[in-house]
Amino acid sequence: MTAVHAPTDDVLDRHDAVALAALVRDGEVSAAELAQAALRRVEHVDGDLRAVAVRLPSPALQDSGPLAGVPTFVKDNTDYEGLPTGHGSAAFTARPARRHAPFTRQFLSGGMTVLGKTRLPEFGFNASTEYAGEPPVRNPWDTGRSPGGSSGGSAALVASGAVPLAHANDGGGSIRIPAACCGLVGLKPTRGRLVPSEQGRRLPIDVVTDGVLTRTVRDTAAFFAAAEAHRPAAGLPPLGLVGGPSERRLRIGLVLESPTGAATDDETRAAVTATANALADLGHTVEPMTLPLDPRFEPDFLTYWGLLAFLCGAGGRLLFDRRFDARRMDGLSQGLRARFRRHLTTTPAVLRRLRRAAAESSRAALDGHDLVLTPVLAHTTPELGHLSPNVPYDELVDRLTSYVAFTPLANVAGTPALALPGGTTAGGLPVGVMFSAAHGDERTLLEIAFELEAARPWKPSTQA
Repeated sequence: MTAVHAPTDDVLDRHDAVALAALVRDGEVSAAELAQAALRRVEHVDGDLRAVAVRLPSPALQDSGPLAGVPTFVKDNTDYEGLPTGHGSAAFTARPARRHAPFTRQFLSGGMTVLGKTRLPEFGFNASTEYAGEPPVRNPWDTGRSPGGSSGGSAALVASGAVPLAHANDGGGSIRIPAACCGLVGLKPTRGRLVPSEQGRRLPIDVVTDGVLTRTVRDTAAFFAAAEAHRPAAGLPPLGLVGGPSERRLRIGLVLESPTGAATDDETRAAVTATANALADLGHTVEPMTLPLDPRFEPDFLTYWGLLAFLCGAGGRLLFDRRFDARRMDGLSQGLRARFRRHLTTTPAVLRRLRRAAAESSRAALDGHDLVLTPVLAHTTPELGHLSPNVPYDELVDRLTSYVAFTPLANVAGTPALALPGGTTAGGLPVGVMFSAAHGDERTLLEIAFELEAARPWKPSTQA
């Protein structure tokens, strides 16, 4: 087990983003000094982690905003003016983006300093950041393990201590999965809480939402408060700056087994059970429940994932670059495209069932409950290679569905869900737990996260 973490002899040591921004406001350190310290840290860790897709030659320093001066990275499926957007794919060579994506402008509104872009698996389809012909991104807790996906590059940099937070997005678990693998905080917000992507708005079900990966709850809360100040979410309850736990005691449903039938392993079950016990000790009511779900949800979601892969392949020359070559897409993308072609005529029924199943299951889970507690993943972080796109497609899909068994429901329903560190394995690897809430109720998720962080402090990989 080989761990990788940034040096601990500079201003970034043991400070989260909120604390760093306060130092900048007080004049104790400059944004330039923070950027240089972060770049040194990235240089130290990235030869092992391979988390960075591209670096910005001259980062734009900002001196205003609640997170002014905090160094960060944008995930390489989101346009940042002047940098290529490669989407993790070998099917084309990306050219520099002409302008920021709408979300990038919202992301920058807090005043952070973008240093570059982070790697993701091809088009974000995989739950591990691995490639057909390139080195994978590695987990800083153990470089032989997956950092999760698809926001694996961002997770690796944050967990290693290179930067305090980084951009992530989530279409089937891609914020929460790497948070679980790397011992981080990862909030997938309600659909519409942040600026939607231009591509997502054109999809029949917009499953992708943006966010961040952080090491502390208050950093996540600060980011969402800054984003809301830039662009309030129409039709959702205002969130504001959540500053700590609530005195309200909650009724929380506990689910240990996935409704898809995937088995939960012993160490994951133990982490979720320990979290449930901690909540009960804090005065919350925690009660076992089952999560009813149409058995067709899992294959239907795979078919929808296949639709996204099909659109990438068929429209690649328009969406990405005129030189796009679909034959160079990796084995997972090709297999998903083939699946969609086989099920093409069922698409209208699949969409109806997905929407209905997600809505009905979410309503049933929260009937009488404030939150639902589950694992993030059905088993602990796998070794690199287990989810490689070079694994034969049918075998890889079996492995993925046995692993990613809890997260996709919130993407289809559009409801918020939060991954938190829940403990560690016997080998010292992090295990995540997940809380799900009603539409628009990120506040309750952040409040319970603050309470657990205080009651059961978690250590980042740099202190493990």
